[in-house]
Amino acid sequence: MFERTIKKNIIEKLTSSKKGVILYGARQVGKTTLANEIIKTLKLKTFKIDGDQSLYLDILLSRDLNKLKSLIDGYELLFIDEAQRIPEIGLSLKILLDNIPSLKILVTGSSSLDLASKVSEPLTGRVWTYYLYPISYLELAETMNKAELGATLEERLIYGSYPEIFTTVGKNQKKEYLQNISDAYLYKDLIEFGNIKNSLKIRNLLKLIAFQIGNLISLTELGGQLSMSKDTVGRYIDLLEKSNIIFRLGGFSRNLRKEVSKMDKIYFYDLGIRNILADNLKSLDNRSDVGQLWENFLIIERMKTLSYKRIPSSGYFWRTHTGAELDYIEEREGTLFGYEFKWGVKEVHSPGSWTGTYPKAQFRCINKGNYLDFIFSQ
Repeated sequence: MFERTIKKNIIEKLTSSKKGVILYGARQVGKTTLANEIIKTLKLKTFKIDGDQSLYLDILLSRDLNKLKSLIDGYELLFIDEAQRIPEIGLSLKILLDNIPSLKILVTGSSSLDLASKVSEPLTGRVWTYYLYPISYLELAETMNKAELGATLEERLIYGSYPEIFTTVGKNQKKEYLQNISDAYLYKDLIEFGNIKNSLKIRNLLKLIAFQIGNLISLTELGGQLSMSKDTVGRYIDLLEKSNIIFRLGGFSRNLRKEVSKMDKIYFYDLGIRNILADNLKSLDNRSDVGQLWENFLIIERMKTLSYKRIPSSGYFWRTHTGAELDYIEEREGTLFGYEFKWGVKEVHSPGSWTGTYPKAQFRCINKGNYLDFIFSQ
């Protein structure tokens, strides 16, 4: 059992604020487990609703304050799990928050694809939102030292960081678990909320993307390989991103004629999912894509730290039309930080065109010797 970094923050908000809390995250990342830990810690009389069940649906859909009051009468905390499955849930929550200020509300949803659209407008200014990722190195560092974190690195690059993967023993069992997630959960929200009738096309698209980590993505080329239009590919990628399976990095540019800015790179939230889609769970010694895994790993772990520590920043890649590039750019408080990722321990120098164009920007090569400093830095 790992202590989730945002647990204390959510408890503090529920305790000291009259706003509700919404916890977003992909399936299987531990939202329900975290919510139950929070409920146990708060020790409030809690009314639980499972969005996957139709029980109480009529009352929630009624938007009748008296009926809603009767539902939660005598309770101090309302917990709704998988709230994206309840139509117009945002309006019901708005009524409760506006009229019963003493009631604490905690909501989880597996898909920002649908949940966000249902709650964002009616609940503006009424909720705190948090995002739960697969287990982060920030969380592992609470119980592991640097040597132990280093020892688990290959596991994370191959099998990813879903909570259950940490307690699954054996390569075959881990493969089966990842295959099950991929087959049973990965496309569930897409099919239900994204009006996708053929999940095979989505899976084939993800397979192609899995082999192109760190490369510029051409929607036209992907469409040609899949016999799909550029617009359809773009729509599918947008849905996959909203379903917390992949994320995009755009190109950083303040000199449009010199720098690449109209194409994106795509990465996976979890490398176990990426590797099962690529049908490659081999050890690092027997792979040709270690550099790609390393790049994806560093960027997503950095994203987790920034999110959990609430550090405002923007992330990009940087590339010029003449071929100069940096793997990752971070803009924080008006300062640019450029990073090049190397699996080995060798150092590389900043591209001359980077320092020439942005003389006040910083640069650092990130390798196995200093990667933890990069992930955890503030």
